[in-house]
Amino acid sequence: MMTDSDAAQREAGAADGLDRWRAWASATVPADRATAERGVRAAYRRAGLTEPEQVVWAGSPREAVALLRRLPDRGPSVREAVRSAPWARARRRLHAELGAEGWSAHWAATGGRLWETAQALVNRITAGVIEDLAGRDTGREAAEIRLLLLDAVLGQHDAPWLAAFPAEDGPLDALATVCRSAGWWWPYARVAVVAERPVELHRDEAGRLDHGDGPALAYPDGFALHAWRGMPVPAAFLAELPSLTPERIRAEENAELRRVMLEYYGYDRYLADSGARPVHRDETGTLWRIDLHDDEPVVMVEVLNSTPEPDGTRRTYWLRVPPSTRTAKAGVAWTFGLHADVYAPVRET
Repeated sequence: MMTDSDAAQREAGAADGLDRWRAWASATVPADRATAERGVRAAYRRAGLTEPEQVVWAGSPREAVALLRRLPDRGPSVREAVRSAPWARARRRLHAELGAEGWSAHWAATGGRLWETAQALVNRITAGVIEDLAGRDTGREAAEIRLLLLDAVLGQHDAPWLAAFPAEDGPLDALATVCRSAGWWWPYARVAVVAERPVELHRDEAGRLDHGDGPALAYPDGFALHAWRGMPVPAAFLAELPSLTPERIRAEENAELRRVMLEYYGYDRYLADSGARPVHRDETGTLWRIDLHDDEPVVMVEVLNSTPEPDGTRRTYWLRVPPSTRTAKAGVAWTFGLHADVYAPVRET
């Protein structure tokens, strides 16, 4: 069993390396193909398997899956031997060393800090590949594509769980080599298919795919995902955003897309350009409301900052509040988690 000092040293070393794993998971530079291929072949040898007869490259996970569908002689998947089994052994060893509580703390300090963001990206790529290759089909073709995606080793997106293990020199070193060098890859008995890394990746402060001026994620072969604050949107929709008008926003039938339009256009600007009228005023500010077809109304409180700017002006803030809000004071109180009856600031800032 590890001593407290040993555990502390391990956690410190793991935390130091976390930024490197995060960088590999988010890398948008071309794959180091020679290094990645060495890692792939080493992973086969580590698993006691014969190296693949060939390593084939694809421009994205979508292209890789399309290629695999045309390679019936690739042999069976060896993902279990190459990836799942060594990971399970490494986890059992480390869990035995650290104990249940120690393992939980170690994971929280290492891979757990990268897991949610990386997994959300993996899920989005998976959905994008299925949508691109199967379209509206939800039957046999879509099922075939899903099964091929389950055969993938995630390369750079395996960084979260690899970050939790001493992968530099051990049973996971080959998998770590591919993680640092390339994107997703598919190990089969006769052929390994390796995908390039993306060339663009844009995310918001919460780690969600987000880009208003083009793809949020793009691969060199043209496979791309478009998103606004994590929500998938069509490419043509983003191209339309700079020319939005209140009329166009009201005409949008999809409520989720309409909310994206409102965020991009600006709620305050939309209220002003739509001729909205104030529904209530009090000492805290002005309450505005405008109804939307087939969606909840936009209700906002306009408040004036009581602290002047350096030039003497006072900045106006717009706070979106629940549709049920009836007074400006109730809206401001809601932003503080209070009821209007108990909201009584001593000094506004």
